[in-house]
Amino acid sequence: MSAAIQRLKEYQFLLVELTKRDFKRKYKRTVLGMLWSVISPLLTLLVMRLVFTQFFGRAMEHYTTYLFAGNLVFSYFNEATTVGMNALVGNKDIFSKVNVPKYMFVFASNVSSFINFCLTFLVFFLFVALDGVPFTWMFLWLLFPIACLLLFNIGISAILSALCMFFADMQYLYKVFTMLLMYLSAIFYQVEVYPESVQRIFLANPIYVYIKFIRLVVLNQTLPSTEYFIMATGYAVIAFVLGMWIYHKNNQKFIFYV
Repeated sequence: MSAAIQRLKEYQFLLVELTKRDFKRKYKRTVLGMLWSVISPLLTLLVMRLVFTQFFGRAMEHYTTYLFAGNLVFSYFNEATTVGMNALVGNKDIFSKVNVPKYMFVFASNVSSFINFCLTFLVFFLFVALDGVPFTWMFLWLLFPIACLLLFNIGISAILSALCMFFADMQYLYKVFTMLLMYLSAIFYQVEVYPESVQRIFLANPIYVYIKFIRLVVLNQTLPSTEYFIMATGYAVIAFVLGMWIYHKNNQKFIFYV
């Protein structure tokens, strides 16, 4: 672990430059530039609120905040992993000519997505205030699920980027998977209306666990149970370790698929 950290420090400059490049590339030739980091999720929120309020939110207090929290977490996961999945394929012309740690491309894409997420999260706090949700010191606990989600996204991105090098079909299959995952993450509906046995099944979805964690802190003004802390940590650690293991195992093979 110490060797990996030392190597990361050694290539810190590369990581920063790759992050800047990815961030600038995303908004290249756009009129509003990085404002789209805020406008895009807001437009999505507006559409979802107009569509789903009549079906799921009529009897629910602070439905806008409830909806925004779910959409915010899922959008971050979707963007980070989709961009991360193409991190190696999109930079093959670089690492095929220059000997650099390939995981830097995955890290850089995730840092860029994390910056976008942080900008949107600030807007989320604005909506929380407008929705009449009181701010408390417990909001500091939001740092925990956010840190877990960052680690989880990096791990999943590493797995997907490796698979995408070997199987180009992954990017098409993943679009279908994320669409299914969105409906299984309880973004716009309440899981509590289902029997306890069904509610337990939702906990097998890491994205739902992170969404639920944030909603409990913001809307319920309470900390989740120890079970949620264990699951949030477990999903993040497992994804990250598995992603780094798959990367390490296939690192020398990537060059043959350029």
